[in-house]
Amino acid sequence: MQQDNAMTEEESLSIITGMINRAKNRFSETGTLYLLWGWVIFICCMTQFIMLHFFNNDDAYYIWYLTWLAVIYQMYYLARKKRKETVKTYTDEIIGFVWLTFMICAFLIVFILIRKNAISAINPCILVLYGIPTFLSGIILKFKALSIGGCICWLLSIVAMFTDYEYQLLLLSLAVISAWMIPGYLLRAKFKKEN
Repeated sequence: MQQDNAMTEEESLSIITGMINRAKNRFSETGTLYLLWGWVIFICCMTQFIMLHFFNNDDAYYIWYLTWLAVIYQMYYLARKKRKETVKTYTDEIIGFVWLTFMICAFLIVFILIRKNAISAINPCILVLYGIPTFLSGIILKFKALSIGGCICWLLSIVAMFTDYEYQLLLLSLAVISAWMIPGYLLRAKFKKEN
């Protein structure tokens, strides 16, 4: 009688495979945060560039306060997502820590470079940092568009070292398009297709 209730190897394998596929589908993710940050950074870069280049406005950096609204929305989005999820995968946790590390390092590097009056090095360093979590997310998720976007950020960081500050903003814009916006839209399309 006990044998009748026991699962066969095929049934066990089928259940495990189903769980793995559900986890993959669930984390194929909507691309929402990549798009959020891609668009926010793009708008900030382009606004600051236009204000500096065409209007010679040195207060253009105030546009970057827009990122605080993005942080608030991200916290709301992640809290809502956390309430809805039934299982948190190891991949989710790793990706979360990768991006947390990025945020901490970005804050520290910007703080240090401002204190050392190395303003012209901020954007090249930020581009290097953009590449790290983007590249690692691509590797972890096995999503090539993110890995390529990370590599593009690193290449743009080299170009930025030989570029005037205001034109570095255009390089940052190009970086977020290639590293976050394009992958974000690709992730959204993949999510819609799978769901």
